[in-house]
Amino acid sequence: MNAWINIKAIMKRELGGYFTSPVAYVFLVIFLLLTGFFTFTVGNFFERGEASLVSFFTWHPWLYLFLVPAAGMRLWSEERRLGTMELLLTMPVTTWQAIVGKFLASWLFLIIALALTFPVWITVNWLGNPDNGVIVAGYVGSALLAGAYLAISCMTSAMTRNQVISFIVSVMICLFLILAGFTPVTDLLVRWASPVLVQTIAAFSVMTHFEGFQRGVIDLRDVVFFVSLIGFALFTTGVIIRGHRAG
Repeated sequence: MNAWINIKAIMKRELGGYFTSPVAYVFLVIFLLLTGFFTFTVGNFFERGEASLVSFFTWHPWLYLFLVPAAGMRLWSEERRLGTMELLLTMPVTTWQAIVGKFLASWLFLIIALALTFPVWITVNWLGNPDNGVIVAGYVGSALLAGAYLAISCMTSAMTRNQVISFIVSVMICLFLILAGFTPVTDLLVRWASPVLVQTIAAFSVMTHFEGFQRGVIDLRDVVFFVSLIGFALFTTGVIIRGHRAG
């Protein structure tokens, strides 16, 4: 019970920090503008002639590639730069409580940003009769995808005081997780690697596991993949922070 109280306190502190800064509102505006642009313009929403949000969810792995690291790069870098990480960790909270609290607050912020795209859902229901179960699955997958990117950003943020370095490293890691299962890349790998090796590499890709959600299938294996990725990144964050404290 005390652990959850501590986590909630850190969540409240971190989430409040987002909305007391104009950066959060700039992020939300940019996110909503970009999702609208890629859905309706690049994704040819109206030209498709179908009542679905395929053009909406298809671009999420690429949108999150830059936007999520931008939102998460300050998580621990800012604490280290200002020298407040030591103060935070001397409070009656454990390292893992601080990590989980900060992560959940940032994830909630991203989920709020995702929820604000509800006009797209309303639009597709107004224009046609979509399968809303498929759309819900897409939103669930998108939230898990954002959480996975955020956990990686949390890990890279703990590595350095420099937010720019944290951003670049997290973008590179997330890009690798995209390209590992990106169709043009797998088609290229098939030419010189065995199908088993290509499938193994693709299994570590967020694209491979996100596609099921886009089709409306919430597969337990895909959920476990994203949850495991989040857990591993947060565990690594804890190891890095404990290393700083020991040093």
